[in-house]
Amino acid sequence: MGDGMTGSPIAKVFLFGRNFGTLIALSFTVAVPAFFIVYALEQRLVLPALSVLFFGTAALAAVIALSTRARRNTENLNLWDIAGGLVITGCAASVMGEPEQVVQLFEHLFERRTYEQ
Repeated sequence: MGDGMTGSPIAKVFLFGRNFGTLIALSFTVAVPAFFIVYALEQRLVLPALSVLFFGTAALAAVIALSTRARRNTENLNLWDIAGGLVITGCAASVMGEPEQVVQLFEHLFERRTYEQ
């Protein structure tokens, strides 16, 4: 089943270091827009916006995991685990909000502004 070092601490550190750059990039992909959402939007629109952010980032993590052919069933944390955690977090954010808030978010995002002519 491999080289015999998969369970050793040295191998685990090596495997963690290999994906560390991807983990940092995904962290910034979530953190920067999350801070912007919290400070820029009205309080009632924050949960639906965070839910959309988490679902989108989970999709991004799944695409990266699929393209890098990350193993699904491992002892270590992998991109599939991160994508699953982001989906669960997005579900929690969407459950805590109201459906009317989602409608208001999309109205806020896509409303047409009339400019004086």
